[in-house]
Amino acid sequence: MNCILIDDEPLAIEILVDYCKKIGFIEVIGTFTNPLEAIATINEKKVDLIFCDIEMPQINGLDFISALNNRPLFIFTTAYSQYAVEGFELNAVDYLVKPIPYQRFIKAVLRAKEILTRKDLPATAANVFPSNGDANESQKFIFVKSEHESVKINLDDIQYVQGLKDYLKIHVVGSNKAILTLLSFKDILEKLPQNQFVRVHKSFVVNVDFIKTIQRNRIVIDDIRIPIGESHKTQFFSMLGL
Repeated sequence: MNCILIDDEPLAIEILVDYCKKIGFIEVIGTFTNPLEAIATINEKKVDLIFCDIEMPQINGLDFISALNNRPLFIFTTAYSQYAVEGFELNAVDYLVKPIPYQRFIKAVLRAKEILTRKDLPATAANVFPSNGDANESQKFIFVKSEHESVKINLDDIQYVQGLKDYLKIHVVGSNKAILTLLSFKDILEKLPQNQFVRVHKSFVVNVDFIKTIQRNRIVIDDIRIPIGESHKTQFFSMLGL
């Protein structure tokens, strides 16, 4: 896997080069302190992955990545966590905050490798955090807009989603307050992995990992009883092998 490193701090580049040398399947084919100088390499060589800082004097990393045509996979490496939402909205493979622990670096690189080696999907950044039915097991979280901010929600923490008129209530484990969002069921289902979440009623999507029992026409999650709609029974029971 060929990669390039872009960071205006030479020391930061040295650290990433050292990290990459310890991983057998990744090769650094270029390092740049000025992102504009990386364009020729991106256009002329086979670049699979870009590690890119965000706050740089020549051009902001977010703007640089946005401007690339047919861009490779990319991972942001930055000292500033406040750009995370914007980074993932660009479909970044990952967002690493400095100082970057080596184990965290490995995790990000393995995620990029997995994407590149998937046989059924093209190796482009557009497939990293799926926005449709291609949501996959490597996906760990989603962002949803709630009021005036984008909220990060770990998928494993979502117990169920409830529809109420014009908005959804996302019920999260360990929280007494549901997250409200104006997403439709269609929108939320496109974000959720199909092997973990299933619509069981016109007003409910459940995380199968939290199902305690199934009682005829209803599901019990904690002490909440959720109805199973007639039109959703077949799909639900088929998913569970019942």
